[in-house]
Amino acid sequence: MTERVVLAYSGGLDTSVAIGWIAEETGAEVIAVAVDVGQGGEDLDVIRKRALACGAVEAEVADARDEFAEEYCLPAIKANALYMDRYPLVSALSRPAIVKHLVAAARKHGATTVAHGCTGKGNDQVRFEAGIAALAPDLKCIAPVRDYAMTRDKAIAFCEDKGLPIATTKKSPYSIDQNVFGRAIETGFLEDIWNAPIEDIYEYTQNPAVAREPDEVVISFKEGAPVAIDGRPVTVLQAVQQLNERAGAQGIGRIDMVEDRLVGIKSREVYEAPGAIALITAHQELESVTVERELARYKRGVEQRWSELVYDGLWFSPLKRALDGFVNEANQHVTGDIRMTLHGGRAVVTGRRSEQSLYDFDLATYDTGDTFDQSAAKGFIDIYSLSSKIAAQRHLRA
Repeated sequence: MTERVVLAYSGGLDTSVAIGWIAEETGAEVIAVAVDVGQGGEDLDVIRKRALACGAVEAEVADARDEFAEEYCLPAIKANALYMDRYPLVSALSRPAIVKHLVAAARKHGATTVAHGCTGKGNDQVRFEAGIAALAPDLKCIAPVRDYAMTRDKAIAFCEDKGLPIATTKKSPYSIDQNVFGRAIETGFLEDIWNAPIEDIYEYTQNPAVAREPDEVVISFKEGAPVAIDGRPVTVLQAVQQLNERAGAQGIGRIDMVEDRLVGIKSREVYEAPGAIALITAHQELESVTVERELARYKRGVEQRWSELVYDGLWFSPLKRALDGFVNEANQHVTGDIRMTLHGGRAVVTGRRSEQSLYDFDLATYDTGDTFDQSAAKGFIDIYSLSSKIAAQRHLRA
């Protein structure tokens, strides 16, 4: 029986060439799998037909936009997930979603190997292969660019030699990955970290320096999930899409950073994630109103670890699953509304309301009607500072 390889297929030059390349290098039949996580671009059926025309024995396409939003973006919102306190895990979130479909296709078609188009110096090779190892440890993984030195020049020559139906136009100077949660831009002139980004690289966001009218929005959450915008019910996908448009129009969500890659190098990355940043900002603010102090303090450490695990490709790991349980429990009371003004590249919270609020006006006010027992404060401070006071007395005796 002929071996079969499932290929993560994008429809572009490299993965189209990889179909024939893998067949020649391994003698295996190739099944192409394309997954729509909101990256836009060509119609899925066009991509499927191209894969078949390039030599795939089977080609599958999956509209996974709602699945990606509900099962991957939503947990990130609940976790306020920002790698290195800035990056909302745009690419890292999409990889396990794609992996799940690759493994399902491998099982369906009796494949023994999964292939992807990653290089040997990025994070994505780890995310794909660690995810596959967690879901299907019996499957092998190959990466033509990394394992068979499939350079772009070789890919173009292969494409022309075989007469493949794929355009070999001049390559963009940037490496771009995008989905509904955001867009990542790297390489080209951006590799010089002194060079400032230019407006031409952005697509999801408008220039925040251009004068325009502010946009006020009310985002409603239920147990940590966005459920309405300006009072109109939305799915998670719709919430991200609508805020991509509205926050993006105000230049919100641009991130320019040097990040620590999993493979040990530092990399300059430019991101734009308007919907993600608006939603995480609103969610953080609603948590400040509805989550008890000690739980909130502890959750901040969990958020950082959760973000690192996802960035490092360990979405399906036992620790990540366990932390999911904590994050969901911590979001039990995160229900209510946040009003924000979107303007000038910033999402500024201007109002909060919740039936689950822990904010007590009568305790917080300094005006008449204050119910806080100020006489209790002196004894509390005496006991609270006692250990420090004793240590200070010892220091003075020395």
